Amino acid sequence: MMKNEVEICKEKTFEDIKHIDEAGNEYWEARELQVILGYKEWRYFSAVIEKAQVACLQSNNQINSHFGVNTKIVEAGSTTKPIMDYKLSRYACYLIVQNANPKYKAVALGQTYFAVQTRKMELTEEEYSKLSEDEKRLYRRKQTRDGNKVLYKIAREKGVKNFDRFTNAGYKGLYNGETANDIAKRKGLRYREDILDNMGSALLGANIFRITQTESLLEKQEVPNEQIATNTHYIVGKAVRETIEKLGGTMPEDLPTPSKSIKQLEKDKIKKLDIK
Repeated sequence: MMKNEVEICKEKTFEDIKHIDEAGNEYWEARELQVILGYKEWRYFSAVIEKAQVACLQSNNQINSHFGVNTKIVEAGSTTKPIMDYKLSRYACYLIVQNANPKYKAVALGQTYFAVQTRKMELTEEEYSKLSEDEKRLYRRKQTRDGNKVLYKIAREKGVKNFDRFTNAGYKGLYNGETANDIAKRKGLRYREDILDNMGSALLGANIFRITQTESLLEKQEVPNEQIATNTHYIVGKAVRETIEKLGGTMPEDLPTPSKSIKQLEKDKIKKLDIK
């Protein structure tokens, strides 16, 4: 998917239908999102919403916090009637596009847009852009920790027992065949030092996308099967790598290793608080 397509979609569709409530919170209306994604009938789109709500619950999030019921009164001939609608959070939109029919072009664009945007979580784009590189690294490292917790929980449910093999499958896809140990040796890291603690914000972002997309696909795996789950992780990692290459980005193995690890940054942060 080309970058300009995502930007056009962002500017002329998903951002256009975003609303802001009185408290300054952003939300999307399900009926408007339905049209953007290409669903002609509410009954089919509501089925997608139900799947998204199940995924929300399974991720230990409150449905009511992300899918607010918003009944509307509309004209029906000479009378009026109530119709069901929802006020959706950005996270709810993310879950919806992950469960929507990929045959619609807007769904594929939405998956990229909401995945990238949702993983910034509470920070707005403006707030995120003002962070220093070290602050971005700390922020995204937390996202990878939280994301891996969810991913491994789902992987276990899908039959994964050999988590070293499962984890390395994702890295092999993203790093052109390199395992976690290969990456650590290339970076010159100490024994058992976490490679994610020694990545810049851009590379952490790529790994966040790998984690979340694998999580989404594993949710759709109907029968527990370790080999299928492991292969899925590899395929997603490889797809992320191919996307970076198509966009003209720097390949993961060519990105520099930061001078300080995340653990060192966290220690420095604690020291500053102690001094204050």
